[in-house]
Amino acid sequence: LSKRHIGALITIEKEDSLNTFIEKAIPLNSMVNQEILTTIFTPGTACHDGAVIIRKNRIMCAGAYFPSTDKYDVPKFLGTRHRAAIGISERYDALTIVVSEETGNVSVTSSGVINLELTIERLEEMLDAHLYTK
Repeated sequence: LSKRHIGALITIEKEDSLNTFIEKAIPLNSMVNQEILTTIFTPGTACHDGAVIIRKNRIMCAGAYFPSTDKYDVPKFLGTRHRAAIGISERYDALTIVVSEETGNVSVTSSGVINLELTIERLEEMLDAHLYTK
């Protein structure tokens, strides 16, 4: 997605349930794989602007819409996807991956904080740190 500058919003549910958003989105209950994510987020498809929510290695839904952050100090160059990612991470313990369609940069939000322009190595480290359970 990043290499092709396809914007994406991928939220991984942790302890806090995201059922409120899942119930209002397009149900999928699909395995997570590159082909499905690319298809969902390809511009022009029905749900490319919303988020997918992943629960326990399953894409539960697509086209989910999140509340935007109310923070005033968010950099102006961050768009709607980034603001929604920050917003969901302020209210829930979910981890959200954002791919910018403009730059292809990958960012991650957690606990109301956005980590910008991550390398693939740093993204993997963050996923391991936040999602690995013993």
